[in-house]
Amino acid sequence: MRGDILSGIVVALALIPEAIAFSIIAGVDPMVGLYASFLIPVVIAFVGGRPGMISAATGAMALLMIDLVARHGLEYLLAATILTGVLQILVGLFKLARYMKFIPRSVMVGFVNALAILIFEAQIPHLFGQGWLVLALAAATLAIIYLFPYITTIIPSTLIAIVALTAYTMFSGTSVFTVGDMGTLTQTLPVFLLPQVPIAYETLAIIFPYAISLTIVGILESLLTATIVDDMTDTDSNKNRESSGQGVANIVAGCFGGMAGCAMIGQSVINVKSGGRGRLSTLVAGIVLILLIMVLGNIVVQIPMAALAGVMTMVSISTFDWNSLRTLFIVPATDSIVMVVTVATVVITHDLSKGVFAGILLSAIFFVSKISKVTIESKLDDRKKKRTYFITGQLFFASVTEPIAEFDFKEDLDEVVLDFTHAHIWDDSAVAAMEKIITKFEENGTGVDVTGLNEASTLLVNKLRHKLSSH
Repeated sequence: MRGDILSGIVVALALIPEAIAFSIIAGVDPMVGLYASFLIPVVIAFVGGRPGMISAATGAMALLMIDLVARHGLEYLLAATILTGVLQILVGLFKLARYMKFIPRSVMVGFVNALAILIFEAQIPHLFGQGWLVLALAAATLAIIYLFPYITTIIPSTLIAIVALTAYTMFSGTSVFTVGDMGTLTQTLPVFLLPQVPIAYETLAIIFPYAISLTIVGILESLLTATIVDDMTDTDSNKNRESSGQGVANIVAGCFGGMAGCAMIGQSVINVKSGGRGRLSTLVAGIVLILLIMVLGNIVVQIPMAALAGVMTMVSISTFDWNSLRTLFIVPATDSIVMVVTVATVVITHDLSKGVFAGILLSAIFFVSKISKVTIESKLDDRKKKRTYFITGQLFFASVTEPIAEFDFKEDLDEVVLDFTHAHIWDDSAVAAMEKIITKFEENGTGVDVTGLNEASTLLVNKLRHKLSSH
């Protein structure tokens, strides 16, 4: 419990400036992001599937809200948030999380590395161009974070760093950029109030496209983060329950004036690194955040951004998979290319979903290229004027064009044997190619015998040959 409580406090402190910043990105009042970062972790602590994972307002989701808020205002954003929650519950109920298995490890690594880069990139405005004092405070934060554990690990070093730097700037009278400079904090609790939008088809037509995008990005980021936390803690989690839990949390957030959110890999890493393992850490993070705003708002606004930037820099360093650089030229070249393309796409577009989709698409192309290699060898029986072709490989739309050139259709033979013992026929393109080969041999007076088809290939061929020949 101690680890969960202390880590939850650290996460709450780090959530405040991020929630405010994401609200500004989306074009809404800072309290919209803060309410979301209070409500979502509190709800997800009870209904989520991944203990110890932190969910709140995120930058990836905020980027998708900009246009909706600019065109239609906050009320439509809240309505889209509720609809996003409904769609995410459906994703969980229909167990669509199982399709996570189609995301290759190279894409996962690229996702993590890109996120680490974006986390650090977001700290640059708070670190550079602010004078030497800000850099000194950030360096002091990092020094405390990395050196304090040598003294004791009872209290998270990140918490010590934030408290120490805040106390220093408060009592020394040092003038630096603080949390309060990010936006005004209102010391009021969220109130239940359904979005004031017309209940009509026109409203649905406006919010549905945004809700779809928010659902996809939210689920993608949440499940990838859950997988990463699984690896960090050497535990497993229920991804379908996590999807539904994210949906419930977003519905609650939308009904209480909060923006849509999802899992946060940065804050989840902070939580795990600070000792958080259970749902209590997530619950504490949400409760402490609102208590800080309500009770200690006057102190919270004085936390120097340099200290929080130092904490997030540590998160960036911890998040990045440094082993991926050491093995860049050791793993297969295609895996390295996929990882680099994923990172580059995310960094350029600042959109995690685009990077992941680019990585998945490239992986699919490479995979198809690898398995589309088909070899054909032949053996001639002079006495019987018979040639046997031994076909090896996976036969499908991408692999059947070139092999046809390997057959000598004009050779003077009585019989040709097509041996598919070491091949598998996958689709109608492969069956059509086989039909074409047989037809060409028969047109030159050569009989054809097909052997070695496995059961699945035989069923497909019998099903499609008549249909294809009729065309």
